[in-house]
Amino acid sequence: MKKVIALFAFFTMLNIGMVQSAFAQDEAEAVDSTEQVAAEAQEVAEPAAVAEEVTAPVEEETVAEENQGLHKILKQKIIEGGAGFMGALLLCFILGLALAIERILYLNLASTDTKKLLADVEAALNDGGVEAAKDVCRNTRGPIASIFYQGLLRYDEGIDVVEKTVVSYGGVQTGLLEKNLSWISLFIGIAPMLGFLGTVIGMIEAFDRIQQAGDLSATVVAGGIKVALITTVGGLIVGMILQLFYNYIVSKIDDLVNNMEDASISLLDLVLKYNLKK
Repeated sequence: MKKVIALFAFFTMLNIGMVQSAFAQDEAEAVDSTEQVAAEAQEVAEPAAVAEEVTAPVEEETVAEENQGLHKILKQKIIEGGAGFMGALLLCFILGLALAIERILYLNLASTDTKKLLADVEAALNDGGVEAAKDVCRNTRGPIASIFYQGLLRYDEGIDVVEKTVVSYGGVQTGLLEKNLSWISLFIGIAPMLGFLGTVIGMIEAFDRIQQAGDLSATVVAGGIKVALITTVGGLIVGMILQLFYNYIVSKIDDLVNNMEDASISLLDLVLKYNLKK
């Protein structure tokens, strides 16, 4: 019995030892597999980190370019196109735009409610006579009121003299409305010419560089042509912007001149009616 118990204890201890060694082997294999997985993950992460480090500056440069203001881009293009021609184009644009804005303000101030003015003049003629009508015209702003006033000043000399005075002074007011239009048209015409001139000179410089290099390099040709064409683009942009302002001003002047002619005819009718009442 003691031998059986001892044998049983021996086999029990042997089985426990085998189980423990098996567990130890499994743990070692698990540790080895864990270390292998970690190493593989590190190997995968290193290229990703390198890729992120490479793409990060590119993304920062892209964001910096997007955040760059419009004035900085224009400044850079002006420098690339050459200070001489681009400065001349900028001067044409500033002067032409200043004259255009001045004309627009003047024409807007020259606009008059013709119907209201005619009604006030007619009421003044009926109530206070010619002097009252003169006061109404004197206190009203605009070329139409000035024409009325000049016509009423010659009322005592007859209707024919009034008509001639209205026509003559209408021409004077038309000339005042068209003041400085010739300068605006000059800047519209000269801006594209300056741009083309800068382009031609830039092309000549590009061919000089090719001749000096002794070889047809795409870099030299592309750079020279790019710089040359910037002046053409600048001249066309300046011309188009000023042309829009010019057409608006001309249409505004045409409307004012038509109103002046209609109002002058209406004034003559009022004067004739007033004479008949007298």
